[in-house]
Amino acid sequence: MQAFRFDAIDLPPEAIAARARVRAFLAEEQKRRDFVAYRNSWNSFDPDFTRRAGAAGFIGVTWPGEYGGAAQSPLVRFVITAEMLAAGAPCGAHWIADRQSGPQILRNGSERARREILPRIVAGECYFAIGMSEPNSGSDLAAVRTSAVRNGDEWVINGQKIWTSNAHRAHYLIALTRTGEAGPDRHGGLTQFIVDLARPGVTVRPIRNLAGGHEFNEVFFDDYRVPDDRRVGGVGEGWRMVTSELAFERSGPDRFLSDYRLLVELIERLRDAPDPRHEIVIGRLVAHLAALLRMSTAVAGLLDRGENPAVEAALVKDVGTAFEREIPELARLLVPSQPSFDAEDPFSQALAQVMLHAPSFTLRGGTREILRGMIARGLGLR
Repeated sequence: MQAFRFDAIDLPPEAIAARARVRAFLAEEQKRRDFVAYRNSWNSFDPDFTRRAGAAGFIGVTWPGEYGGAAQSPLVRFVITAEMLAAGAPCGAHWIADRQSGPQILRNGSERARREILPRIVAGECYFAIGMSEPNSGSDLAAVRTSAVRNGDEWVINGQKIWTSNAHRAHYLIALTRTGEAGPDRHGGLTQFIVDLARPGVTVRPIRNLAGGHEFNEVFFDDYRVPDDRRVGGVGEGWRMVTSELAFERSGPDRFLSDYRLLVELIERLRDAPDPRHEIVIGRLVAHLAALLRMSTAVAGLLDRGENPAVEAALVKDVGTAFEREIPELARLLVPSQPSFDAEDPFSQALAQVMLHAPSFTLRGGTREILRGMIARGLGLR
């Protein structure tokens, strides 16, 4: 049976220095009035902001200098990430590339892929999407049917991906494909490839949400040809690549700070005359937030040591997204308000923003059922 590893972490001096630098950068950005904090989350796409963040040195900070990075600790990146989210900065253009695709290429990509792609990510000029989910398979990644067949020095990909955030804006996605038999554990025969979305053979079609917004997409592969040196990891190692990648996706502060600005506006609204009920609810939310910050920081520490905290990351994601779902429900009960993007007060606007997206919080990055199955297996309960 595996025990959870959530040891207390002392931030190194370079992380504390990074916090001061990123706060100063964000203060300048807010003076530009280029974004409204309570309308943004980590999926808000702003290429200009991303280029400025890259120029300021806030993307790819853990990567070696030869690829444009600063060779700093994951704890430094953790601090930068948390500050960006707390400020409501529009980080969506570089988020996936910085959080998971870049680290995968750094660890498991070819040298040509590293040298051609990573410096562009660091500069804030290259965006990635995630090519995992498929129609009719839900969160069961082992059910992938998109195929990749070897043809000399290339692979030919056919199939479909779905719910692919920002694929219409991204330059690349890393696609999980089937290259062989699944085997008895269903985890074999999977391989990942870097897909250049500008090349022939790939089509991106929008999936519009109820508000008419376009973030999600379907991606179709029709005899798409990809060079072998765009493979990520070995042939058949896709499942190991994915589980490692999801540790980055599931454990970060983006899994419990998506609606942080609503919590701030709620506290501001109740600040002057809170009654005991308000104090209890706010106190509980702040205590939960503090616990999640500690847990997520501990996972960053495990990543810093080169470990794969898949079970801990799953727990952070499960508890964190439940916390995110709870904030708007409590906010609307505590403060009588009509959520509206056209409202004059920030609270009502923030509540409208969060209520639109909150149903997806416990779905993206793996449903609660999948995560709890992972946790149970990690604890030896199944």
